[in-house]
Amino acid sequence: MEAVELGRRLRIAREARGLSQQAAAGALGLPRTAITQMEAGNRSVSTLELTKLSDLYLRPIAYFFDDRAEGEEEDVLVALHRIAPGLEREAAVREQVDHCVSLCREGVVLERLLGDEERSGPPAYEMHLPRNAGDAIQQGERVAEEERRRLSIGSAPIADVSELIATQGIWASGIELPNEMSGLFLRHPSIGLAILVNAHHPRGRKRFSYAHEYAHALMDRDHKITISTADNSAELVEKRANAFAAAFLMPRNGIYEVLRSLDKGLPSRSEQTIFDVASGGHIDAESRPAARSQRITYKDVALVAHHFGVSYQAALYRMKSLKHVSQPESQELLENERFGREYLRVLCMFDDVEEQEQRQYWDRELRSEIAHLAIEAYRREEISRGRLVELSKTLRIDGETLLNLAEVARGE
Repeated sequence: MEAVELGRRLRIAREARGLSQQAAAGALGLPRTAITQMEAGNRSVSTLELTKLSDLYLRPIAYFFDDRAEGEEEDVLVALHRIAPGLEREAAVREQVDHCVSLCREGVVLERLLGDEERSGPPAYEMHLPRNAGDAIQQGERVAEEERRRLSIGSAPIADVSELIATQGIWASGIELPNEMSGLFLRHPSIGLAILVNAHHPRGRKRFSYAHEYAHALMDRDHKITISTADNSAELVEKRANAFAAAFLMPRNGIYEVLRSLDKGLPSRSEQTIFDVASGGHIDAESRPAARSQRITYKDVALVAHHFGVSYQAALYRMKSLKHVSQPESQELLENERFGREYLRVLCMFDDVEEQEQRQYWDRELRSEIAHLAIEAYRREEISRGRLVELSKTLRIDGETLLNLAEVARGE
């Protein structure tokens, strides 16, 4: 490979991580000009330097050299465990990840047997790498608005984010992940597109993670694996995904409508001019809401959070970004979060926002999709009785129960 092409890939990987040349140079113990020369193709890169850059940029060394053919792609699990070594720490975590990937593989095989069209997923939005945090936020919010229009969901709350993602040709599931890891986006020929989120996180946070990873599916499709953790939250593409998730789950007009229903969000003064039919002139009028009536309190934030199914903090930060609350107000509201949570409890509106869902529901969307495909394949005699029972083990469904369901479907 030419030095210029290697330099180009080094630059792209560095910018994707949101790192400056100075930061990259500091990590390698080199002067900034060394990175500049590498990226310009004017300086050779030693094996040791490339290894360090690979670790720093979270890219396999192979990424910097050539694009292997589809059939020669690294196995998705091998790549995942190499890029995210934290998955190896706990046997339960690895088992869950491997199991979900196996389900996705089975789903792809069954769809091919049934002659279904290959999953293409949602449209990919071609975006340049954000230049700064402001650029990242603007990109994320713009794509969120476009995606809501494409899906024709207006400003309404999204009832089930994982279900919506599944309708877009993406496997979606909650799984066991290390606490610092909120989710993963995977793209591989053997499984198609998949989004996995941390099932141990509260419901509101899981919904945000699903939307966050969906952003990667829309805007970072060229990455085979994207991992969202506390360690890489400062990356510009992660900030872009966060901005998308906030705007996608809590659209601008939706927030405004909720606040209006609470008699909040009105201007401090409203001027009106109306036509006077008697004189042919006009009448000017001014109205002001009652004093302190427009002040947004913890209960308003809690109700917005409940309406859109997100956390109190996510709702507050979104309202702050839309300038419904000021910086001093947001700080006070953040300190009153516990009262917001108590308010929802008292009104029986808490909806288990902070309770873990039972384990059997973590991957129900994914399992239901694969079970449907398995029964349909058996009904059409594309798979045998033995194969169906074998699939029941992967689905963790009693074999006799699945077989009975499939026999009834076949007899219809």
